[in-house]
Amino acid sequence: MKIRQLFLLLLLAGAVLAFSALDLSRFVSLAYLKESQATFALLHAQQPLLVGATFFALYVLVAALSLPGATILTLAGGAALGLFWGTLLVSFASTIGATLAMLSGRYLLRNATEKRFAGRLESFHEGLRRDGGFYLFSLRLMPVVPFFALNLLMGLTRMKTWTFYWVSQLGMLAGTLVYVNAGTQLAQIDSLRSVLSPSLLGSLVLLGLLPLAARKGLDFAKRRQVYARWKSVRPAQFDRNLIVIGAGAGGLVSAYIAAAVKARVTLVEAHKMGGDCLNYGCVPSKALIKSAKLAQQMQHGSRYGLQDTPPHFSFKAVMQRIQSVITAIEPHDSVERYTKLGVEVLQGHARIINPWTIEIALNGGGTQRLTTRSIVIAAGAQPVLPELPGLAATDYVTSDTLWDRFARLDAVPRRLLVLGGGPVGCELAQAFARLGSQVTQVERGTHLLPREDEEVSALTRAALEADGVTVLTSHEALRCDSRTDSKVLVLRHDGFETEIAFDQLICAVGRRARLTGYGLEELGIPTGKTVATNAYLQTIYPNIYAAGDVAGPYQLTHVAAHQAWYAAVNALFGDLKKFKADYSVIPWSTFVDPEVARVGLNEQEARAQNIAYEVTRYPLDDLDRAIADSETQGFVKVLTVPGKDAILGVTIVGSHAADLLAEYVLAMKHRLGLNKILGTIHTYPTLAEANKYAAGAWKRAHQPERLLAWVRRYHDWKRG
Repeated sequence: MKIRQLFLLLLLAGAVLAFSALDLSRFVSLAYLKESQATFALLHAQQPLLVGATFFALYVLVAALSLPGATILTLAGGAALGLFWGTLLVSFASTIGATLAMLSGRYLLRNATEKRFAGRLESFHEGLRRDGGFYLFSLRLMPVVPFFALNLLMGLTRMKTWTFYWVSQLGMLAGTLVYVNAGTQLAQIDSLRSVLSPSLLGSLVLLGLLPLAARKGLDFAKRRQVYARWKSVRPAQFDRNLIVIGAGAGGLVSAYIAAAVKARVTLVEAHKMGGDCLNYGCVPSKALIKSAKLAQQMQHGSRYGLQDTPPHFSFKAVMQRIQSVITAIEPHDSVERYTKLGVEVLQGHARIINPWTIEIALNGGGTQRLTTRSIVIAAGAQPVLPELPGLAATDYVTSDTLWDRFARLDAVPRRLLVLGGGPVGCELAQAFARLGSQVTQVERGTHLLPREDEEVSALTRAALEADGVTVLTSHEALRCDSRTDSKVLVLRHDGFETEIAFDQLICAVGRRARLTGYGLEELGIPTGKTVATNAYLQTIYPNIYAAGDVAGPYQLTHVAAHQAWYAAVNALFGDLKKFKADYSVIPWSTFVDPEVARVGLNEQEARAQNIAYEVTRYPLDDLDRAIADSETQGFVKVLTVPGKDAILGVTIVGSHAADLLAEYVLAMKHRLGLNKILGTIHTYPTLAEANKYAAGAWKRAHQPERLLAWVRRYHDWKRG
């Protein structure tokens, strides 16, 4: 603890001890107040300014130190100063004292609290940022809530001091008025029970419920305002309970939930059922990666005691296998399956005409209009195209279009250029290099996978380069040019221009939400990179929700499915109970070889957020199963609260890292620490033992050295 903090703590402790040692509490007792009522009144008549100033200073001191007696002083204010002046002075003195108490708690305790609980407080702070003033006001209206505890709690938050002050001033005013008025009738009060009568307490509790009622009223007023221009077109009855736009992960789950609870639901998809993940992303890319990995293992058979064998294959057959994988999974997301589940599936383009009406341009021709109580927008995302002169003339492909285009090729592209160093770019670059392409990967940033720690990026780069990928980081793409014999990408690096010749270009610089063409602009729904939603995934229209890539903040299939539950349940049952979307534990993976998987914080995020952490690292080259499989590249890295086994985040690099991560996702979700993982039996020999050994490494680093020294002495004594 800093010297200034220690000095302040000693000063506060001294003031409290002095209050007790000098028996000053007798001056803030009801008996003393009743005995001195006449004296107070006389002094106030003779020296009103002196009495008022002394009373004000004493009240501030009592409130700031959280001493007992604030209630008595409030009564004294009414008895000696009258209703108006008593209320005025008590109101300002109590608020100033509470603010000083809050600031003292913040100065002494907040840093230590944030270090101890680290990232766990982020959702709490975010909630207070949005609604902190309202909650403080609600609690201030209920004097039955211990104010000293409330002051201390708010000191641990990031609420602005001015916000705390004015909200407290307004919130305590009604209760102050009630108590000061009781003080004016002091002669009729025999004890504090007379003040805190059931009827009075009931009135104060009802007063505390006032802001809740006010909030409901405010929500109602906002709804009337946002729907005002559509009032004349609101249907008296609705065709559907829910209409879902988009049949990717978010849309499919939303529709499934609605059908499961017997709601009448329509799912609208303009293109292919299953969305991007099934048709262009997760499924085809993983099928490609599997073929490429097998080709690489054949080429390096000597690592397994076999003969190195250059893989001979038909690229068309590889692409046909990818299509067969998609075909095998398609029934899970098909029109037929969802129709059997009770979902009406319409294939066409949906446009929101008003908050309750959808117009569908059917793929087979014609249009259909449906009314609905609620809407879920789950339209997904599409590849971003860089503003690169000459790009259109290169016959480029994206992660969406390469599957159809490459299916028509007889062989892999000889010179393949991958633009982008994120997960998609890295996965495709490595896979095609393993299948024989001369791959050059260009990234404008300083390293690949920029969201990961630098050591993870460096290991990934080394793995790609070992497979033959030429990785160019810190290279800015300027333009594409055509030569007589080839196409080139012109780059800038360290102030100089250079050229890369290629036969085929893959743009993998990111994805953006599909936001146009759905009527959002006409309805006035705010959009930036995503649709603007609240914590319940509602847009400005409470009956219109968004889920998946269009809602953000993650572009992950499993997050889209996760959000879909909240969107569907809130859309169908929000009038009874609403649920805030929970992003506290979100895992993700990049399926390069070795895989990169993460949940929670990594080191660069912890440093950026100024969160204290400890690092435990377990290398996979020490794991029996990894050695047996010749898969020793990588590590398990766990970030924990300093001195505790509470997990802040985990990064795993290695074979099957995404599968290994699940144990940590479960642990973080249910607040299980490393000691619980260490105490769990793991099958031998498996890669999953890496999680247990990482927990063991943490335990060894925190073993009780002093206790072990005494244990050694005990064993020495036992030997005689």
